[in-house]
Amino acid sequence: MTKDQEKSVVNEEEQSAETEMNDLQTETASEGQEEQETNEVPPSKVDQWKAQAEENYQRFLRAQADFDNFRRRSRQEREESAKYASLKVVESLLPALDNFERALSANKETASVESLIQGVDMVLRQMKQALEQEGLQPMNVVGEPFNPEFHQAVMQVESDEHESGIVVEELQKGYLLKDKVIRPAMVKVAE
Repeated sequence: MTKDQEKSVVNEEEQSAETEMNDLQTETASEGQEEQETNEVPPSKVDQWKAQAEENYQRFLRAQADFDNFRRRSRQEREESAKYASLKVVESLLPALDNFERALSANKETASVESLIQGVDMVLRQMKQALEQEGLQPMNVVGEPFNPEFHQAVMQVESDEHESGIVVEELQKGYLLKDKVIRPAMVKVAE
């Protein structure tokens, strides 16, 4: 190789090295700029985010307090409702109680059995009416097939008039409150 050729090869190598170096510097600079761009957020944006985060946190605290208040009020209302659940029934029975007291005081003065019976009969009708308004209904069971959901059999008797399994006599009235049995009827059932 001649000196000119050697110089030309060296120059080419130097140029390619410089080109590689420039490319490397350009890549590093652009990576640095990208990192700076992604890492650096304008201070106004950060302040906005902080303000929004604080606002959301305050909203959360208010919602949590509202929910706690709602739970407390609901619990108090349930307790009060359970405490005074029988208020309506008691209010409807008070006139019957007043009439019982009147009947007893009136009969002490007159001592009439008929007036006492009449007063008790009136009170009984008043009580039945008050309870019926609340949904209480007596069961009609005589002549019906025995049903353990509605009847409590205490005796079995032989009967020529009724088939086996039919209620022949009611010993104690049974009652329904709306659709629910609150006391089954105590009955005698045909064998």
